[in-house]
This record gives sequence, C-alpha cells and structure tokens, in this order.
Amino acid sequence: MDDPSGTDDQPGEDDPRAIRSIALSPEDAVDAYVYGRENPGDAVLRVTPPFHGRMRARIHVYRRDDTELTGAVHLPPADVIADDVVADYPDLESALADADADPDSDAAERIRKRHAESVAAWRERAREAIVETVALETDEGSRRVEIKTVG
Repeated sequence: MDDPSGTDDQPGEDDPRAIRSIALSPEDAVDAYVYGRENPGDAVLRVTPPFHGRMRARIHVYRRDDTELTGAVHLPPADVIADDVVADYPDLESALADADADPDSDAAERIRKRHAESVAAWRERAREAIVETVALETDEGSRRVEIKTVG
C-alpha cells in the first residue's frame, strides 16, 4: 500500500520528487514568457499537488509567490524554452530609446509595430523550441524531469 506521507522512502503526494514528467502546452510556455517581459507581475508554469509521476503544468500569473502555502512547483517559462530562443526575444526598450533620437514623430509608432511583428515571429519559433528536460528544485536538491508537449 502506498504511504501518502512518503515515509517509506517513496515520495508522498506532497513531494515533487514523485514527478517523472511534466506535460505542458507550448503556447502556455510562450504566453507566460511574453507576459513576464511585457507586464508587471510574474507568469510561470505551475504544477500543484497531489504530485504523481505524470503532471500537467498550466500557466499561472501572480504578484505574490504562494508556493510555501500551496506546495505548488513553479517552472519559470525561460527554463522550458531553449536558451538561444530566449536570448533572441525582441527588445522593445532599446528600440524605443533609438526612436527618441529620431526626429520623425512617427518613429515610435513604427518601432512598436515592428516590435509586435517581431514578437509574433519569435512566438512561432519559441513554440517549436521547448526543451526535453527541466530541473525541478526540491528540498533534497535539483532533479531533472522530462517535458512532454501537449496541444
């Protein structure tokens, strides 16, 4: 019989060590990453107890981290998208700073439009760049689990 407390050296239902794989939507991962770049607050991919071998992560937006209360595991979206794609995210702030030097009054509007187009192209690329494994932080240290894409 399984021990839900995990006292028989097997992780219990509140122990993220029970997770072997996480299913997530590439769209959720990309939306969470873009949200964090373009808005206040944080967006993560959240896995909530009870934990078992295969878990589903869903996008979660918050202003205060409640993982201590809920026991949830938060995956930063940058951790599930390939590093080179994350590094290529279009930077609006730099482009707008360049627009300040442009005497043309429509420069900022053109830059915002180009940025929106660049983000749309980046999103397509990022949906195809989901990593195969991710590190989960547990009380016993970091461990890698598989990522399975859905949707």
